[in-house]
Amino acid sequence: MTMRAGAAPFTGAGTPNWLSRERIVAKAGFNRWLVPPAALAIHLCIGMSYGLSVFWLPLSRAISVGQPAPAACPDMSVMTALFTTTCDWRVSDLVIVFSIGIVMLGLSAAVFGGWLERAGPRKAGLAAALCWGGGFLIGSAGVYLHQLWLIWLGMGLIGGIGLGLGYISPVSTLVKWFPDRRGMATGMAIMGFGGGAMIGSPLATLLINTFKTPDSAGVWQTLAVMGGLYILAMACGAFGYRVPPAGWQPAGWTPPASKSAMITSGHVHLDNAHKTPQFWLLWAVLCLNVSAGIGVLALASPMLQEIFGGALIGQPGVAFGQLDAGQKTQIAAVAAGFVGLLSLFNILGRFFWASMSDRIGRKVTYATFFALGCVLYAAAPWAAGIGSKALFVTFFCVILSMYGGGFATIPAYLADVFGTQFVGAIHGRLLTAWSTAGVVGPLVVTAIRQTQIDAGIQGAELYTRTLYILAGFLAAGFVANLLVRPLAARWFMTDADLAAVSKGGVAASSRAGDGGIGRGGLTPVALLAWVAVGLPIAWGIWTTLAKALILFG
Repeated sequence: MTMRAGAAPFTGAGTPNWLSRERIVAKAGFNRWLVPPAALAIHLCIGMSYGLSVFWLPLSRAISVGQPAPAACPDMSVMTALFTTTCDWRVSDLVIVFSIGIVMLGLSAAVFGGWLERAGPRKAGLAAALCWGGGFLIGSAGVYLHQLWLIWLGMGLIGGIGLGLGYISPVSTLVKWFPDRRGMATGMAIMGFGGGAMIGSPLATLLINTFKTPDSAGVWQTLAVMGGLYILAMACGAFGYRVPPAGWQPAGWTPPASKSAMITSGHVHLDNAHKTPQFWLLWAVLCLNVSAGIGVLALASPMLQEIFGGALIGQPGVAFGQLDAGQKTQIAAVAAGFVGLLSLFNILGRFFWASMSDRIGRKVTYATFFALGCVLYAAAPWAAGIGSKALFVTFFCVILSMYGGGFATIPAYLADVFGTQFVGAIHGRLLTAWSTAGVVGPLVVTAIRQTQIDAGIQGAELYTRTLYILAGFLAAGFVANLLVRPLAARWFMTDADLAAVSKGGVAASSRAGDGGIGRGGLTPVALLAWVAVGLPIAWGIWTTLAKALILFG
């Protein structure tokens, strides 16, 4: 069969070549500052994974909406819940969607990381858009048909694959575009993941209230609209990706290998990275930092309420258990402000600490996370004991800024140690540490809390042991980070190996300078791209701050 004249040629397994990596190599005049907003467009969408809890309560009354009591089935098994059309779902059945998604994030990032390096960020970004947005559409159908297995499949399994692909799709590209500001570049993108729920949660609430009727919870319509929006926004981000030519570097910039032994000028092949002790030390560094932070996030609201009790509403000395239903509703609103404030510092910390790491180095940045985190976790029980809400909240805002900063700094740390050639795929494999921490952190803190409750402990002492154990996590992370050393020369690829994986090696023009590529600041096109992602972020920050003000009202 011959191709008709004028038809677009195809490459690979039926893939149009305008999606291939070769077709998105930047040409002279391309502005590298267009790449971060493209990455943000994807991360702001997949970041809604942190905000999925906004759907659980409405979905737990999907059948009995408008009725005084839920249509519950006594002793309903999980298997029954997956297929029932007459019983309301339990929140515990719905929360599994988040767990599936986080596990699939780590697995898909690890499995598809090598493919991403070969296929390029545009193809991976578009696949992420179809999986994440498509997962919402499948979930919408599951809600409409009242089939929980469809929600697990769409928003959990397929959506989780989109999470992994979307999360790692810009990492390698940004590191190569900004070798002079690796931390800042990856921090800008990964900041979007932390901010996705800040935008998506109030948007989902707004849509649910708009679509809600006496006969409908308004969730399936909301999921359908958001799924369509996510596909559109993420596709725009994917088509905004460009990669620099092999060997490109900014004009006038000198690689800093001579200034720091921790920043290599070589490149480690993906197949060898996990064979090095440095990979597993960094795996432990990320896992321990995330375990401590995500453990706090899992219990932030009840922790504040149970420690301070009536003091949150101007009634010091009244324990949480002594409050009536109306008072508990009041302090729940205050605790929601605390959670919102933690989310905001989680987001801001991703950009601040990643940018700071460009100045003080990645190893020193993580040492700061662990050392300062240990002090703050150990000091939090003291702040609770003296009844200082301001100190307690301040400590945890700083802790959560370093939790977010850990996510944003690790890609640049990997690029420093392993080089940039396969950093996206190596980062994908390292994200299995996140999946592990997502299970370990909440499991540890909830188990300790329950043990303390069973022992009859209440108030400020309820979380003391938990916070000391989390400080121990960070102490172990400090040691792991301290042991990270530069790789031996035998791990790095030769020039011939590098030329082979780069498909032709470095062009002569890119050896001589930047080739007129990557230059330009805030041009009209770049300004438009930044406004497109900046407006939703600004709206999300405003709504978050409005809720957080309740904490100090």
